[in-house]
Amino acid sequence: MTIFTTDLDNTLIYSYKHDIGKYKLCAEIYQGREVSFITTDTYRMLNQVRQKIAVVPVTTRTIEQYERIDLGMGKLPYALVCNGGILLKDGKEDAEWYRDTLEMISESSGEIQKAVHALENDENVCFEVRYIRDLFVFTKSSEPEKTAELLRKTVDPDKADVFTNGVKVYAVPKGLDKGTAVQRLKKYIGADTVIAAGDSEFDIPMLEVADYAICPAELSVGRKNRTVFCKELLSECMLKTLLEIISVQ
Repeated sequence: MTIFTTDLDNTLIYSYKHDIGKYKLCAEIYQGREVSFITTDTYRMLNQVRQKIAVVPVTTRTIEQYERIDLGMGKLPYALVCNGGILLKDGKEDAEWYRDTLEMISESSGEIQKAVHALENDENVCFEVRYIRDLFVFTKSSEPEKTAELLRKTVDPDKADVFTNGVKVYAVPKGLDKGTAVQRLKKYIGADTVIAAGDSEFDIPMLEVADYAICPAELSVGRKNRTVFCKELLSECMLKTLLEIISVQ
């Protein structure tokens, strides 16, 4: 069984701030506004892929944020949200998966609490500090690199990682990563092959454990075997590559 694990934002769908051409479909509505889009070619190829293998979104989005996305395919059988900390099966949360996740990251909970306290007292933070389902902490900063440096000085690097993504800053427990989540899911559903796609630092662990990885040319992925680097619009390049891989399996 082959599964396709894919990041969403800037991999499969794009914000209204990103020019992806005029041939596009709305993929997300928030507060009455169309905020994310998918190209019509991406939509077409994604449906071709879905007829052959399981498509599994893997995202840092919360359940609520994920549920805003409409790829025109209904509820997918599996989705990993909150950076893999929560598994959705046919759109419903798997309680046992979540309990197992909390147990896996329990030794890091104290470090994440430290991060919460540091962020609440950081003058550069310009957004609420969100502790997402006791999994990871997230906020926005007017000086994201300075805030990230503050967190790196605050938390034990053996127990928590710090990431930035634009103005967003995260503190995430060790073990709460997309690579670990995909390996768990692979065992859970009995898959033997993983094809993964992603565009950011959050996606690197998933790309590194996959049998085939597809990502932008500038992303530093540790493993180079069976990795395809895309220079054009990632969603379309990714799906063209994916269909080629599937056709020769």
